[in-house]
Amino acid sequence: MKYGARNRIQAKVTKVKRGDIMSQVEFDVIGKAAMASVLTTDSLKDLRLKKGDKVQLVVKAIHVLVVKA
Repeated sequence: MKYGARNRIQAKVTKVKRGDIMSQVEFDVIGKAAMASVLTTDSLKDLRLKKGDKVQLVVKAIHVLVVKA
């Protein structure tokens, strides 16, 4: 299956909470994960980011695509 999402994280299902309309699935991340971000050059300058800096990644997304292996 091909898809455009670049940030792929291997995970294991740890909990399934089933509802009438929506269900919630919890995951544990397996191993090492890598992510990418695009930000404005002004933000890059304000944050003074450089290789090796320790940062927090705050993910703001309404969709997490689950692809069963």
